[in-house]
Amino acid sequence: MTRFSLSTDRLTEPTSIALVQAIQQQAISTSLSPDPIATAFVRQGSAQLQNQSQNLPILFLHGFDSSMLEFRRLMPLLADHTETWAIDLLGFGFTERVPQLLLDPAAIKTHLYATWEHLIGQPVVLVGASMGGAAAIDFALTYPEAVSQLILIDSAGFTVGPSVGKFLIPPLGYLATAFLRNPKVRQSISLKAYHDPSLASLDAQYCAALHLEQPGWQQALINFTRSGGYTSFRDKLAHLQSPTLILWGQNDRILGTADAEKFQQAIPQSELIWIENCGHVPHLEKPQTTADYILSFIRQQSLVGDRV
Repeated sequence: MTRFSLSTDRLTEPTSIALVQAIQQQAISTSLSPDPIATAFVRQGSAQLQNQSQNLPILFLHGFDSSMLEFRRLMPLLADHTETWAIDLLGFGFTERVPQLLLDPAAIKTHLYATWEHLIGQPVVLVGASMGGAAAIDFALTYPEAVSQLILIDSAGFTVGPSVGKFLIPPLGYLATAFLRNPKVRQSISLKAYHDPSLASLDAQYCAALHLEQPGWQQALINFTRSGGYTSFRDKLAHLQSPTLILWGQNDRILGTADAEKFQQAIPQSELIWIENCGHVPHLEKPQTTADYILSFIRQQSLVGDRV
């Protein structure tokens, strides 16, 4: 286990600086590669929640072309109460990108399970935001014993998006990723993600771009997109065994709002909570509100478990 060195020179928010300085890497052995994969993660807090028969860690999964840094404002609020983890998914963030490795949802799930098994090894409250929500659903369906509770934040995984991956062939793939790397393009996406545009600050822009300089970023993004990415889980959602909290910004302009109620109707033991005056990223835009809802849900489920 090693510290992962990143410059914080351009960062200004204390939570951003603290999370960057806390990033570690662990070599994780998987069936995907003969060599272990250097996997980036952050661990904060300790198990202190009251009225809990089990002290469950919280594990965060980030969205598309993102990293664990999108939880920089939320993790400290929850780490005051319990153990928290954030892991960069295979092919994303600051986790090693292995050349020639097939990068699709199945590979991401295999790597995530190996990482969970090595680092945590007990049931978790699994929190997925946007594409991370789809990854969380996929993981919970395959490994229900690893997921005690599921929390989806403006989650992908219900509606199938446009299949652009087949067009990402050289040189178009490199042109597309070069376009996505453009600071003005990334800032326009950030502005669309927030309801309050003032939160799309320079600090937020730097956090969203730090992982772009990692070796293999461009090729990994092309490979994942060409795989088709995450498709719809709508026909499988009824099989989810974990109590599920669905948090959704009322002003989401990235995924819209229609899927929120569809998720709630399709997932057994699920609860939907709308977050007012909030866009696609409640964990960044309304971190205290999001933390309060998560803690309330965990405590509620603990009380239910104690009565059983």
